[in-house]
Amino acid sequence: MRSTQSDRTVETLRELILRGELVAGSRLGEAELAARLDVSRTPVREALGRLAVEGLIELVPHRGARVRTWTAAELAGLFDVRQATEPRLAALAADRITAAETDELALLSSRMLRSGPTGPGQDLEELAALNRRFHGLIVTAADSPALATALAGAVRPPVVLRNFHRYDDDSLRRSLAHHEELVAALRTRDADWAAAVMVAHLRNARAVMLRSAS
Repeated sequence: MRSTQSDRTVETLRELILRGELVAGSRLGEAELAARLDVSRTPVREALGRLAVEGLIELVPHRGARVRTWTAAELAGLFDVRQATEPRLAALAADRITAAETDELALLSSRMLRSGPTGPGQDLEELAALNRRFHGLIVTAADSPALATALAGAVRPPVVLRNFHRYDDDSLRRSLAHHEELVAALRTRDADWAAAVMVAHLRNARAVMLRSAS
């Protein structure tokens, strides 16, 4: 029972953070959160530990927990690394990807089109997970360990997940369309096309993130 309550507490707190109801930098007191969520302090404490591992909150010694803060400069730095590596990885993948990998990308893109759009079927956590698999498969197909290592330090799942919660309808539609176009470029083994689509995809994501951070 405690495990179930802890899971629910994690889900609730995660959603409050991603929706912005618990704003970046705000202190997360165990007693206050327990009262707000109508649970004991134990599942709150467990939830804070799990969300710290996810990178959504920070545990500050002697000061408790607070919502993780990302400055505009930090976010811009992450996207600078991504823009320097991911288009090149997409181009390499166009030359090296297998038919089976392309088919898997197409399936992932199709599933994102179902879970992403605004409406009762929207599931942004599933969308973020599918997106991670999609981009990860491109990195695998590119078969460039040096570029993959450089990119790994810049892709932060909490930032990506938070970004999906910040997309307006037009930006989200563009993002989902980019995935479809990437599949088309990779199917035709057009490295320049794949790289160009990835550049547009990252610029769209960067604009959303920096707008929300300003």
